[in-house]
Order: sequence, then C-alpha cells, then structure tokens
Amino acid sequence: MPSSRRPDPSPADTGETLRRTRTRFARRQWSRRWLTWKPVLALAVLVALVVTGIWAVYFSSFLAVSGVEVSGAGSIGAARVRTAAAVPTGEPLATLDLDQIRSRVQSLAAVRSADVTRQWPDQVLIRVRPRTVVAVVDIGGRLRGMDADGVVFRDYQRAPAGMPRLQTSADTPAEALQEGAKVVGALPAELAAKVDHVEVETVDQISLVLHDGRVVRWGSAEQSDLKAEVLAPLLTQPGHEYDVTVPGQPTVR
Repeated sequence: MPSSRRPDPSPADTGETLRRTRTRFARRQWSRRWLTWKPVLALAVLVALVVTGIWAVYFSSFLAVSGVEVSGAGSIGAARVRTAAAVPTGEPLATLDLDQIRSRVQSLAAVRSADVTRQWPDQVLIRVRPRTVVAVVDIGGRLRGMDADGVVFRDYQRAPAGMPRLQTSADTPAEALQEGAKVVGALPAELAAKVDHVEVETVDQISLVLHDGRVVRWGSAEQSDLKAEVLAPLLTQPGHEYDVTVPGQPTVR
C-alpha cells in the first residue's frame, strides 16, 4: 500500500517560499509608510505651489505692469490720461493701488469719473467718462465750458454754435453758476434750441432769454421738468415775459 506522506520540500522550494514571504511583508510595510507619508507629501506640494504662486504674483517680474490701456478718453486724450494716472510700470500688477490711480485720473477737470481695473497678466485698463459741456460762461474774459454739475473744465475761443451761454456778473457766487448749469442740463432739447442765453443772478434768480428776445423767469433748478412742461403751452400765448418760478401759478406779461 503506497504511503500518503508528502515528500519533504527541497531546499530550493523553501528558499522561494521565504523570498515571497519577505516580498509580501516588504510591500505591506511600504504601503503602511506610504499611507503615513502621503498626506505629508501632499501638504508639502500644496505649500510649495502656494509659495510659488505668491512669489510669481507679488515679487516676480512675470506679472509686472507692462502697459496701460485707456478707453473713452475722447477729446481729453489717452496720453493725457496715462500721464495723470502715473501707473508705475515694472511693478507687480497685484500690488497696484487702483484707488490712487483712479483719484489721479479724476483730478483732471475734464474727467467726470474713471474706473481702473487689472487686466491680467500685465495690463491696467482705465475707463474714462468725460464731462459734457452743456453751456459756456464768460469768466474774466475767457469763455469756459461748463457741465451739468456746474464744473468749468475747458476753454473756447468762440462759443460753439447752438450752445447756451450763461451770463453772470463778477460777484455771482459759484453756487449760482452750478444752479444755472443744472437748469441748462435739465432743459428739453426743443426748449434748449430756443434759448439764446441764461442769465444767472442768484441760486433762485435764473432766467432764460430766448432767441426772439422773450424772457422766461425760471427761478432755481428745482422742478425743472414741471416748469418746462408748463412753459410749452405758455409760449404759444402773446407776451414778453413768462414766469414759471412757481410752476403751479405761471404768469405771462
């Protein structure tokens, strides 16, 4: 009867078994170490990326200002806006003080407002909103353009055709000039076309002198829309002087 006893493994088989056992053990050890070090390595890579990003944005020349783009400058001129903005080229784009740049641009009398933004990777964009002349005023023998806020910001050799003129005296206060500009700015186009000039005495003593010589006592800029609405039918009536200072009680003389 044959024996059921297995033959003893050969020395070669025993060595192979030990080698495989050691390999599996080493792999398990490596897996444990990797699980331990994986978060540490990930954190180290993240920190390196953040540090590199901060350096690139705030300290390197890769994202430094190389140019300034200006839009909407119109007659002011893009070169003049760039000069006033004084954007420091070569400085990191991220560290620019945009508020200071905007303030410098808005210091130009002809600029009503400005918006300054970063244009990555290396440009600054300045959007300008110029002032619009609504009337001209003679100040000390100089014809000056004035916007609807009463800001005087440009010179004229001659008043532009069709542009309303403000007539004042030497002692007319600045507040009255501003109020006069607001009146002109509020006039509807049809009425403005009939106005030869606007006489400004005080804040609430403003009159329109029409091209045909008729005079409209306007008062202040308050309720200008209502005054213009009331005045339209009044001008169809014969008269020389039309008073809409109190639009609810207009008079014609």
